[in-house]
Amino acid sequence: MKNFVQSDLLQSLPKQFFASLVEKVGRVIAQGHDVINLGQGNPDQPTPAHIVEALQKAAANPRYHKYSPFRGYHFLKEAVATFYEREYNVKLDPEKEVAILFGGKAGLVEISQCLVNPGDVVLVPDPGYPDYWSGIALARAKMEMMPLREENNFLPDYNELSPEAIEQAKLMFLNYPNNPTGAVATKQFFAETVSFAAKNDICVVHDFAYGAIGFDGKKPLSFLQIDGAKEVGIEIYTFSKTYNMAGWRVGFAVGNESVIEALNLLQDHLYVSIFGAIQEAAAHALLAPQDCVNELVQLYESRRNVFIRALKDIGWDVTAPAGSFFAWLPVPNGFTSETFSDLLLEKAHVVVAPGIGFGEYGEGYVRAGLLTSEERLQEAANRIAKLNLFHAKV
Repeated sequence: MKNFVQSDLLQSLPKQFFASLVEKVGRVIAQGHDVINLGQGNPDQPTPAHIVEALQKAAANPRYHKYSPFRGYHFLKEAVATFYEREYNVKLDPEKEVAILFGGKAGLVEISQCLVNPGDVVLVPDPGYPDYWSGIALARAKMEMMPLREENNFLPDYNELSPEAIEQAKLMFLNYPNNPTGAVATKQFFAETVSFAAKNDICVVHDFAYGAIGFDGKKPLSFLQIDGAKEVGIEIYTFSKTYNMAGWRVGFAVGNESVIEALNLLQDHLYVSIFGAIQEAAAHALLAPQDCVNELVQLYESRRNVFIRALKDIGWDVTAPAGSFFAWLPVPNGFTSETFSDLLLEKAHVVVAPGIGFGEYGEGYVRAGLLTSEERLQEAANRIAKLNLFHAKV
């Protein structure tokens, strides 16, 4: 069979770092070991029953057996606007300031192709979600990394950026609550971001995937809650984390009208929108009582407390995340993030994601997901304790 050569564009895409991790994990599982996988970001709970029932009912409606409107049903965009006004006191025009997405990832990859040209600069958090890099590569743009350091609460310092990078930058990605660090943004930081973006004509894309998941009684801020934010950017939200709908592939972008139009225009050429029954179930998720969301956040907070306490008890100096469902853990002296991850997999049969996979400034950390039971999280800590890497508390 003839082997056709991939395009230069495909060959220029960043290597998928976590594919090698999946391969390593599969090898250990194949050897018959009981592996506790904390390395993924895949929610472990089912979609709430009332949302599933809404889908089941809607799927029988012949209206949805035809092509959906290219830019999504108006009822879903209206539900998004209602959701944002209820949760964040942010008013949105459903037709001009909401774009329906095939999951948050689609929008995060598409946005670079919508707004930047080859050679333009995009400001990217480091560490950060690797799929930002993919969209930038598809747009043939360049990345300028914004270091996220623990001493700055994992918020970027815009004073670190060179005048040249700022001058060439057209787009900036932010993500709070943050993957992988679990940090949250402050109102002061977002206000500073709005001012910086307005001054330098930079579009801000705030990845709000973990927007529902804040701990210790603190609700994460929407970027659009800040005065002037809609003038300089958009926010991308997914149903995957808030409602355990990762497999449903539905999300939305909200904010600046011109950016929403650009996303819609690109998607006009790529898709014919999402199955209408999924859109109806998604609208139901946004408009129904949010008890299931509150219960989910409580579940993650309880898991966080058990896991962090267990790690501290074995002598590991760790900090509890303020949001998201990830813990960002410093590696012991003498290890890189990858060698430490390999050791935990091979000796303790515990999977964590090496920080280097999220960028240069992820080195020195590993990411652990709170996506299994409290018992399994405690067991993971017990297994790690047996490696005698830390001095357990007496």
